[in-house]
Order: sequence, then C-alpha cells, then structure tokens
Amino acid sequence: MEAFINLIIIPLVMINELLWVLLLIVTFLLQILAYRLWGKTGLYCWIAMSVIIANIQVMKTIGIFGLVTAMGNIIYSSTFLATDIISENHGKKEAKKAVWIGFFILISTTIVMQLTLHFIPHESDTLSPALNQIFGLLPRIAIASLIAYLISQHHDVWAFEFWKKVFKGKHLWIRNNFSTMTSQLLDNIIFTWIAFVGFFGLFGWTQVFTWGIIIQIFLVSYAMKWLVAVVDTPFVYLSKVIKKRYLPKD
Repeated sequence: MEAFINLIIIPLVMINELLWVLLLIVTFLLQILAYRLWGKTGLYCWIAMSVIIANIQVMKTIGIFGLVTAMGNIIYSSTFLATDIISENHGKKEAKKAVWIGFFILISTTIVMQLTLHFIPHESDTLSPALNQIFGLLPRIAIASLIAYLISQHHDVWAFEFWKKVFKGKHLWIRNNFSTMTSQLLDNIIFTWIAFVGFFGLFGWTQVFTWGIIIQIFLVSYAMKWLVAVVDTPFVYLSKVIKKRYLPKD
C-alpha cells in the first residue's frame, strides 16, 4: 500500500519538473517543424513569437528542482537555437536579420500594449486588470529585456561565426554550445543588473532585491538556459539534414 501511495505522490510532487521537460521537448520539436515547413522564414516567425511569449511567461514564478525561478527560460533560449541554425545553414547576414526582426517585434509589442493599457475600459470589461498585470511592465524591466536581447543575440551570431572559422566548419556541437552558453551568460548579466541591481540610484533605479536573492535568480536562470543549450544541439544537426533534403537552395 505504501509503495502504491508513493507511486502517486512522487509524480504529483515532481509535476513542475515533468512539465518543464515536456515543455522543453515540445518547444524544440515545434521549432524544428517550423523550419521543415517554411525554412528560415519559419524561424523568423518563431523568433517573433518567442520574444513575446518569453516576456509574458517570465511573470510566472515557479518552484522547480527545489529552487525558485521565473518561467520563459526555454522559449527565450530557443531564439539562440534559431539564430544558430540560420547562421549555420543560411549565413551570418540572415542570422543578423533574424535578430533585428526579434528586436523590432519586441519593442513594437511593448509600445502597442503600453498604449492599449491607457484606454479607459467599458463598464462591461472584466479583463483590463489582468492585462494591466501582464503588460504593465516597469520601464526598467522592458529596457533590461530589450538591451539584453539585442546585445546577447548579436554576440551569439558573431561567436557562432567566429568558432565556425576557428574549427573550419567542423565540430558543430562545440560551436553551438560555445556561442550559446557565452551569449546566455551575457544576456543574464545584462538583464539581472538592469532589472534587479540598477545603477545605484541613477534614474531612480535602486537595487530591488538583496544580493542573496539576486545571485540565486541569476544562477538558477543561467543553469536552466545552460541545460537548454546542451539539449538543443541535436536539433542543429537535424536542421542540416532538413536543409539538405527538403529545403530549396538559397
């Protein structure tokens, strides 16, 4: 009887961990499907969708593997996979184009939704408070996200191309992980500093949390992104097969 109860309780306790793994697999499968169906255009669309979803998911805090973190790590990390695939299969110029598409979509969504929130809702409206909670971002959070995205994504494109030249087009798994992990680290540093540490009171941006909490947020989120970077490597190889067999030549 005790063994039967444990079989029920353990999955319930680990529901977030199981869902996280499922979300990881589903995200990359959908992303590679978009590439199979529409080539690099599918990945442009994926990046545009991902930057929006990531900024919504990050507002949800969860407990996972005994630690506390915000969601959004998986879908945001998938944008690095997208630019790596584009860079490997279609060139550096197209990868940079993908980065700017994502930046344009992110800043456009922020502007449009901030304007939307200023409309006075009708008395029959019931969802305005929820929209305010979701899209009523503090300016420093929005700025942190935009700056971190633009710098880290451009670094990812540059680093991938750099390691490609160093290894003369070989060792794709090393190039993918080196470029993604360093770019993710850069992204984490920039976002965490602007969003949570601030500039010592400049612009009124003071430190939001204690150093202990900030360090925990930083380490947990980077560990999640690091794990995602390792898992996405087979999908870069799969993209090369798709490019060769199913997609028309550029």
